[in-house]
Amino acid sequence: MLIADHITKKFPGVIALQDVYMELHPGKVNAILGENGAGKSTLMKILSGVYSEYEGRILLQDTEVNFANPREAQGAGIGIIHQELNLVPHLNITENIFLGRELTNNWGMLDGKAMKNRTQYLLDKLKLKVSPDTLIFDLKVGQQQVVEIAKALLTDCQVLIMDEPTSAITESEVEVLFDIIKELRDENKVIVYISHKLDELFKIADRYIVLRDGKTIESGEMKDINHDTLIHKMVGREINVIRNKGYKATAGPVLTVQNINLKHPENQKRDLLKNVSLQLCPGEVLGIFGLMGAGRTELLETIFGLHKAHTGTISIQQQATKFRSPGEAMKAGIALVPEDRKKDGLVLGLDVKTNISITTLDNLQSMGLLSDGKEQELAKRYIDSLKIKTPSANQITKNLSGGNQQKIVLAKCLATQPIVLMLDEPTRGIDINAKNEIYKLILELAAAGMGIIMVSSELPEILAISDRILVMAEGSITAEFKAADASEDNILKAAIPKNL
Repeated sequence: MLIADHITKKFPGVIALQDVYMELHPGKVNAILGENGAGKSTLMKILSGVYSEYEGRILLQDTEVNFANPREAQGAGIGIIHQELNLVPHLNITENIFLGRELTNNWGMLDGKAMKNRTQYLLDKLKLKVSPDTLIFDLKVGQQQVVEIAKALLTDCQVLIMDEPTSAITESEVEVLFDIIKELRDENKVIVYISHKLDELFKIADRYIVLRDGKTIESGEMKDINHDTLIHKMVGREINVIRNKGYKATAGPVLTVQNINLKHPENQKRDLLKNVSLQLCPGEVLGIFGLMGAGRTELLETIFGLHKAHTGTISIQQQATKFRSPGEAMKAGIALVPEDRKKDGLVLGLDVKTNISITTLDNLQSMGLLSDGKEQELAKRYIDSLKIKTPSANQITKNLSGGNQQKIVLAKCLATQPIVLMLDEPTRGIDINAKNEIYKLILELAAAGMGIIMVSSELPEILAISDRILVMAEGSITAEFKAADASEDNILKAAIPKNL
């Protein structure tokens, strides 16, 4: 139904795609695989009209097309769920879903009731229990991802592109999405599915297409290939997944949280955190697992000074403290890699060098002026050590892949030389090789004595990298396991709220 015929796309200093050829078949789930920076998202943006300038041809049902914008692509029957969320934060869910395609009544006025009812239908279908009037700003990243999926399902598209659709949603939401994908496949639609979660692809995909360094490597049937072979084709070499080798506490806690309670900012009767206590020792990797809404992000943000706890104490190196801002937390030696790198972690319009150095400007001055040489030196150190793929430190950050953007957020945090590093979904939307590099970095930092808290929705990741695991549900810690005693079953059992 759709052919990308010898596509080449260039950005300043970067060849994102080079002579790519790809066929997409109806009634099939077509998996696009490749490392971060392989060109997957760029190719999808060409197919969906986001990028209109490129070399080569796009053939839709044997007819050459060139979309000037996403609206033209939608009109031709191509929809996309972007990896980076494209929602307007201060509009509500209904307004976002119908933005640019509003329904009107017989008098030409907006038909708010019809749009709200249709939105409620889509939310029910996707089992997202929030009001259509909820502002996007008030939703967590995982809930926003579900709204993106609802947006794509609104139009009766013939080609649906899903770029990392499960990167921020829970297991139950993944199952709902898979049921919808199967329905669409049975309707003979083309499903294009991009994911770094290979186990998902073997469950849902019919065909695979591998990209590497902007080039097509191979395509074929999923039933004819195995997990290890796919990884080898993606990266061109063998990957041995890093695992934690264990840890024994040799010093007192570097971070202590005692009986933290946090009220909802707009509903004081609702608790976001309830009597949460934890300890973190130097050199320890503490994993925190929970379903969406469990309070994991709120806990990290409270420790980091973004929220003022209603009651409770936070101690750094056994000294009680109260952070009134993230700046104070950073000065005390705490760093946070946020869940949403695009909104909270980066200034996308600035270059790599500026994003890395922005947390340590006081240390990069010479005679009261910011030293470009010191900035370049700092950026080069982290570009080299974290293997950030960029033509130079002066490359604009938004031009890099999601995985490399995530590494820049890590670099920015590490530049402050923290004693406690908190990571909120640090490998969301990142390929297996980049994940491995981040796992290796986490374990190296822990071995050097840094205390690390890692929140993740991926159970295999939590089990592989943690020394100790806390499980949260409805704002409370419901279980604690040593890594050796933990299993997917007992973690999930503790993560499910009692009223479900």
